[in-house]
Amino acid sequence: MHPGLEPPQLLKQNLFYAGRKFNFEVNRLRLPNQVEGQWECIRHPGGAMAVPITPEGKLVLVRQYRFAVQGRLLEFPAGTIEAGEDAFTTIQREIEEETGYSATEWKNLGKFPLAPGYSDEYIFAFLASGLEKLEVVPEKDDDEDIEVILLTPEEFEKSVIDGVGVDAKSIAGYFLAKPFLNNRK
Repeated sequence: MHPGLEPPQLLKQNLFYAGRKFNFEVNRLRLPNQVEGQWECIRHPGGAMAVPITPEGKLVLVRQYRFAVQGRLLEFPAGTIEAGEDAFTTIQREIEEETGYSATEWKNLGKFPLAPGYSDEYIFAFLASGLEKLEVVPEKDDDEDIEVILLTPEEFEKSVIDGVGVDAKSIAGYFLAKPFLNNRK
């Protein structure tokens, strides 16, 4: 067993919704401390994100409309891992579709749980550098309303501190990448 993992005992499983991006379950469980109860969980295949940085030291982000928060958030490019893909393949595709850039240098920054209180989704983070603007940008998904934004690391940090709508995965990914951004001089 993986260190730190203590799976609960599944007493009853109920799939309430099977969607194109995730499933929603309500399960009766017995936790490792022997407490029994009902817990809701979003089952998600995982996602991949990149912190792209241009040769000039600018971060490449997208301002994307998110219906759940009824507004636009500043985010690093990311996407859901599709069936048959690994996280690296996903982010290579997503960075091109969302930003119009491709990267020649990649660094794996690790993975982290996105919202473990209600979802099993993990985000796989990468630093993307050696960026080149694509001559032909792949078509975006129909539901994507995206604007590409270039910021310095200092401008990004100011956006976070000032409470500009920046999503949590982008904040986490940035701070995983930050030690490598400082060493790029």
